[in-house]
Amino acid sequence: MSETNQQSRDALPLDHVFDFEGQSVRYGVIGAGAPLVMVHGTPFSSQVWRRIAPIAARWRRVHYFDLLGYGASDMRAGQDVSLGVQNRLLAALLKHWSRDWNGAAPDVLAHDFGGATSLRAALLDGCAYRSLMLVDPVAVAPWGSPFVRHVRQHEAAFAGVPPYMHQAMLDAYLQGAAHGPLSDGALRIYTRPWTGESGQAAFYRQIAQMDQRYTDEVQSRYGELKCPVSILWGEEDEWIPVERGVELASLIPGARFTRVPGSGHLMQEDAPEAIVGELLAFLRVTE
Repeated sequence: MSETNQQSRDALPLDHVFDFEGQSVRYGVIGAGAPLVMVHGTPFSSQVWRRIAPIAARWRRVHYFDLLGYGASDMRAGQDVSLGVQNRLLAALLKHWSRDWNGAAPDVLAHDFGGATSLRAALLDGCAYRSLMLVDPVAVAPWGSPFVRHVRQHEAAFAGVPPYMHQAMLDAYLQGAAHGPLSDGALRIYTRPWTGESGQAAFYRQIAQMDQRYTDEVQSRYGELKCPVSILWGEEDEWIPVERGVELASLIPGARFTRVPGSGHLMQEDAPEAIVGELLAFLRVTE
């Protein structure tokens, strides 16, 4: 079996559809036990959890989903896919899923924009978590790479480049998230939603809507979080330097902070064992 076929076989199933304001959001649920919700970041999808969710599902009921405008969820021209809408989506999903939780609050594991989404949902939408584990989250200003800043100024020009140029830029951009080389199979999983006419436009749409004001809106309130918080940060993160993680931890009383050597921003590929190990330890001490 080729590596690409193996990656496809191991992809997380997204068997369910949730209607959010007339838009389809794809999600999956595996395992049994207390609820654990996984929230991905940009420019990824719920497939970043494909090596972690099946392990967690041995003792937890794991929920994961594709953010609006990402992965297998709806991608539409003119769509709002900003951080300003993703927290409302998460709040709506938590309400929908909670009917099966018998009043339990979920543990939440979030990466990158998923971190900002989870923080905003807690502080702006009143979502209650039993615990919150953040992996290289977008949370503390300043953030946004030179590529992001450039695309925000020239979205239309990038959306119209020939597909082969888009693919090359996409591959290079995603590789920059990892410290080690990404396999061809991993690259294809992450780039597939962003190819084709609609996917290419959606990729630049979500970048154009990245706005630091959405984290500025809540950054001063991180000390209000009511649940235990653990933060993992790749020491080799070239997208968001580890110093941002140190600052974030200082803003949240009692937060655990762990540097992960040899990992870049995409820890799910560089060091998935670090995420699983801390998840096991963190959930144990918060029980």
